[in-house]
Amino acid sequence: MKQGTGLLLVILAGTAVWAASEKANSGKITVQELKDILVAMQTAKKTDFEVATRLKELELTEELTRPVMEGLAAFLPGQQATEQMYVLEGRSAILPPPPADLPNTPAPDMAAQKAILAKAADYVNRTYMKNPHLTAMKSTSRFQDGVENIRTNSGMTNNMPNSGESWKLPNMYMRYYGTHTDTIETIQGIEKPPVVKEKIPWGVNGQVSEGDPGLNLSVVMQEASEGGKLNWLRWEKIGNRELAVFSFAVAKKKSRYEVHYCCFPVTSDTGRMGYEHTEPNLQYGTDWKDFKTTVGYHGEFFIDPTSGAIVRLVTQAELKPTDFVHREDMRIDYGPVPVNGSIYMLPQDSFTITEVVPNGDNYAAVYSVRHTVFTSSYKNYRIAEPVIAEKK
Repeated sequence: MKQGTGLLLVILAGTAVWAASEKANSGKITVQELKDILVAMQTAKKTDFEVATRLKELELTEELTRPVMEGLAAFLPGQQATEQMYVLEGRSAILPPPPADLPNTPAPDMAAQKAILAKAADYVNRTYMKNPHLTAMKSTSRFQDGVENIRTNSGMTNNMPNSGESWKLPNMYMRYYGTHTDTIETIQGIEKPPVVKEKIPWGVNGQVSEGDPGLNLSVVMQEASEGGKLNWLRWEKIGNRELAVFSFAVAKKKSRYEVHYCCFPVTSDTGRMGYEHTEPNLQYGTDWKDFKTTVGYHGEFFIDPTSGAIVRLVTQAELKPTDFVHREDMRIDYGPVPVNGSIYMLPQDSFTITEVVPNGDNYAAVYSVRHTVFTSSYKNYRIAEPVIAEKK
């Protein structure tokens, strides 16, 4: 009897593993299923390359938080697999965590919800917007899938080479492209856009944009409140705090959310077509154009119910499928930062998730979309030095 029971357990375990494997093969998995895959691959002594390749095929349906990701580090055999875990973290940054990780605290009644939102509005206007003029070091890492062979010639051009290399499909998987650190300024908690000395087209710099630093927290709170679409969503625990999460939506006609990316190639026929030595010679011109539009958006506020402090802001731009930019999702995490003996709530980490059509209207190139995740961290906040006007 014991032998039969043992055999039954083995069969049931094998069935469960097979079911999990079948679901994982579909690509979309939970955080627990991700852990199961990593454990199984470590048991099977898979190489770093094999684990990384498997992770490239997966998409999480739940947020992979930094503490959970760090807890899974022991199952990663090397740098390639670790890189793909950062990709999974970034791509899942705006998703809710696993249901088992959510508090069981009952939802507050309507009066309590209004009180929390009133505290949040008061916090934004009376505390956050009173933040001083600061500088900080911002380190940004980029993870991106590849479009290696974009046709980016400009001017009067024959762009019909014999080589099939120019039509080669891009690398479909995200990988780490690099990190850079810049000194940035914040005024009233709002990061100033970087000063761009010159615009470098896509074909030269290899990327379209890092997106904007993030929306003005005061403007988002105002537009979300005036739109009348602030709704209770859930409790969520970040660190040791239970936060009240409210969803919001802002219609385009009420929005000041501007999506602005540079630069996309736009081609036009020059009116000349000929054949030379039996090879087609299609002549056209290419210009570089900005993509700029005002959009509606929706998102979530993560609010400390005691102080009203905004601990996290999630925004998702509502873009059209015909736009050169298909997606711009942002998450900004705020936390207490000591500066000159005072404590301020300031951005500490951020994620920007984008999908763009890098070829724009350059119809001489194969149509493709590019996915990018930018992860940023803010360190070394300092009071900005006063600007002394030069004497004339």
